[in-house]
Amino acid sequence: MLAAAAVGITVASVSLGAYLVVRSSLYAQLDRNLIERANAAVQTTLVQRAVISAIPAAAFGAADIRVGLVDAQGHGVAAQGAAPPISAAEVRVAETGVASRPRTDGDLRVVAVPISDPAGLALVIAQPLGSTRSTLAGLSVVFLLVGGGGIVVAAAAGAAVARTGLLPVQRLTEATETIARTSNLHPIPVSGDDELARLTHSFNGMLGALAESRERQRRLVADAGHELRTPLTSLRTNLDLLVASSEPAAPPLSAQDRADIYRDVRAQINELSTLVGDLVELARDDAPQAVHEPIELTEVIERALDRARRRAPGITFRTRTVPWLVLGDANALERAVLNLLDNAAKWSPPGGTVGVQLTPVGDNISPWDRADPPRGRGSVALQVGDSGPGIADADLPHVFDRFYRSANARAMPGSGLGLAIVKQVAERHGGAVYAGRSPQGGALLTMRLPGHP
Repeated sequence: MLAAAAVGITVASVSLGAYLVVRSSLYAQLDRNLIERANAAVQTTLVQRAVISAIPAAAFGAADIRVGLVDAQGHGVAAQGAAPPISAAEVRVAETGVASRPRTDGDLRVVAVPISDPAGLALVIAQPLGSTRSTLAGLSVVFLLVGGGGIVVAAAAGAAVARTGLLPVQRLTEATETIARTSNLHPIPVSGDDELARLTHSFNGMLGALAESRERQRRLVADAGHELRTPLTSLRTNLDLLVASSEPAAPPLSAQDRADIYRDVRAQINELSTLVGDLVELARDDAPQAVHEPIELTEVIERALDRARRRAPGITFRTRTVPWLVLGDANALERAVLNLLDNAAKWSPPGGTVGVQLTPVGDNISPWDRADPPRGRGSVALQVGDSGPGIADADLPHVFDRFYRSANARAMPGSGLGLAIVKQVAERHGGAVYAGRSPQGGALLTMRLPGHP
């Protein structure tokens, strides 16, 4: 509609301008011809009152003109044929001796010129406008047909262009409506390289991120359900045993057995509490938040060490740190460091030693490949090494996965979420985590974070 309106206005303007120019040109040419005939006629002896009535109008150069004389009193006489129209304008020419401007009288174009001998007369010539108006009428029809056709073609072309241009938008709209209705997050087919194609690529990227997030949630729920099933089953079994032993006909439990069951129930409740807390933390970490608070990492490590020493009083923690600033969430970082320390303390034997080292490293240096990495700028490596049995080669790539527990770890307390939380926190702060072996033969877990001294 916009294209048709624009073309219509343009065609109407051009047609009107062309019509006015042609009309003005035709009338100017007609006026020149009339004035030339009138000026030529007054130079002859034919324009005499006594003889003009006996002369046919064709004698003045055209068969379709009307010729006559008018005096200052308005009395006129015409040549043979129809008389020209006489008005005050022609009488004024006879009075003043000044030629009049051409005028239109009905279907006639009229011009009057003064006669010098005898004075007081004016020659009036009129010519019909039929041919001129027929030409203008034909031109109007041509402009109307061409303009109307142009508007129709422009409207059709505009509709075709608009339909073609909006077709990708329609496909994208239908695809998004299908996704909203079916929750099917498959990518939308992309064709071309225009703005809509780039928009579709961006939308596909969003769909991919959404699909990945949904898959992570699905795995988290599935793994959580699997991990919760075992302690809940054991807890229900112990409670059923306690309830059954209280029945009148049931054999009584010994004090030692009852104490063991109570201790087992408390341990299972603690395990459930830890598992639920880890799940809440991990679910919150699935939605990254922008953190910009400057944090002294050494203070975070000291707070985590105080808590770890209270949890594992039989383990010795040896530390070597340097002042280092990072931008991040102090609580999340403390939770990650505490998880590394708890994991090392869990695998260290009674009276064992856990080494904690915070060392600045260069951007292209892997701190886990050297016992004492060189100092640098840009990132820092927190290394936590235990004196336990170490990590098998097959388990190294998976120690930071959710709910992953090696064959040796299944008999140990824990949910398999602690190191996954460490990985989440490190990635939220622009860092990474790595697993290897410490010089003492145990596990060496490294969390690398950006920052500056």
